[in-house]
Amino acid sequence: MTDKRLRIADVVTHFESWCPPSLAYKWDNVGLQVGELHQEVTGVLTTLDVTEAVVDEAIQLGANLIIAHHPLLFAAPKKLDTTAPKGRVVKKLMQHDITVYAAHTNLDIVEGGVNDLMADALDLKEVRVFLPEGHDTYKKVVVFVPATHEQVVKDALHTNGAGNIGNYEKVTFVSQGNSYFQPNAEAQPFIGEAGKLEKVEEVRIEVLVPSKHVNQAVKAMIAAHPYEEVAYDIFADEKKGKPFGLGRVGELPAPTTLKDLASHVKQRYNVPHVRFAGDASATVETVAILGGSGRDYVDQALQQADVYITGDLIFHETQDAVEAGLKLIDPGHYAEQIMKKKVADYVQTAFSDVAVHVSETDTNPFQCI
Repeated sequence: MTDKRLRIADVVTHFESWCPPSLAYKWDNVGLQVGELHQEVTGVLTTLDVTEAVVDEAIQLGANLIIAHHPLLFAAPKKLDTTAPKGRVVKKLMQHDITVYAAHTNLDIVEGGVNDLMADALDLKEVRVFLPEGHDTYKKVVVFVPATHEQVVKDALHTNGAGNIGNYEKVTFVSQGNSYFQPNAEAQPFIGEAGKLEKVEEVRIEVLVPSKHVNQAVKAMIAAHPYEEVAYDIFADEKKGKPFGLGRVGELPAPTTLKDLASHVKQRYNVPHVRFAGDASATVETVAILGGSGRDYVDQALQQADVYITGDLIFHETQDAVEAGLKLIDPGHYAEQIMKKKVADYVQTAFSDVAVHVSETDTNPFQCI
C-alpha cells in the first residue's frame, strides 16, 4: 500500500521548484537548519526570523515546519549550549519535533521574491535587476509521444516551467513521424504486444526549459506520458534567459518628493519607522531597492537611481552618499517581513489540506519612542 501522507520533504521540494537553493550566495546557509524532512507535515509557519517566541507560536498552532527567511544557523556553531539563547531555541525545536528550513539570498534573488515584493509594494514600473549576477540558462527537452497524448504531455511540461520565453508562454515545436519498437516478454506495453514489431504514429515535442525547472518538468512529463519507457533527450542551449541578481530598480508611477516617498515606504512596508537622508523636498522618480542590509552597494545605487531604499545604513557612509547626490530611505531590516505572506500563499496553494500560517510574532528588535 502506498503511503500518501504529505511529508515535509514534499513541501520543501515544491518550494524549491520556485526558489532553488542554487540561487543563494556561496557564503549563505540555506535549506534545512534543524530537524528532518521525512516526517508528516502537521502545519507550516512562515516567518522572517526564528526566535523562541516564534517557536512557541508554532507549538501553539501545531505546526512542525517553520519556513524562515533569515537562517537560524547562519554560521556553523562551535558549540551548542542549550542554556544560551540560540541553544534554547534549538533544544525546544528538537523537543517538539519542529523542522526549520531557511531561504535567504535565494529568496532575495528569485523572481517574485523579497526584492520583487518590495518593488511591487511601491508600484514600480519598468523593474529590472539592480545587481545582476548572471542570466538564466536553458535546456532543450525533446520527447516522443503518441499523437493521442500530445496535449496532455505538453500541458505537464508547460505547467512545470517549460516553454516560457520572454513575454511568451507555452512555446513548443511539434513534428510528426513514426516510431518502431518491439516489446520483449517482460514488457507491459501501453501499445503493442510482446514479440511483435509495432509502428506507431508519434509526435516529437521540443521545448526550452529554464535549467532550474528541468528536473520538475521532466518528472511531470514522465508521469503524464503513457509509455512504460519514455524516450526523451535533454540538450544544452546557448540562449540566455532573464538576468538574475540582488535588488531591483524601477520607476515610480509619478515623480514625488523624498519625504512623501519615505512616508509611503513606511505605510506600504508596514514598519514602525523609516529614516531618510537628503533634501526632503527633492523630487525622486527612479528607485533602487535592496531588502535587508544594502549599505555595501551605495555606489551602484548612485549610478542607477535617484533614491536608494535599503536597511542598516550607517552614519558616515550615508553622509558621503548624500554629498554625492544620492537620496536614501532606510526602512530597517525588518521590512523583509513582506515575504511571510507570499511564502505562505505559495505553499497553501499547492497543499490546500495543510494549515499554513503567517507568523504574527514581531521579531523586530528595535522599538521607537
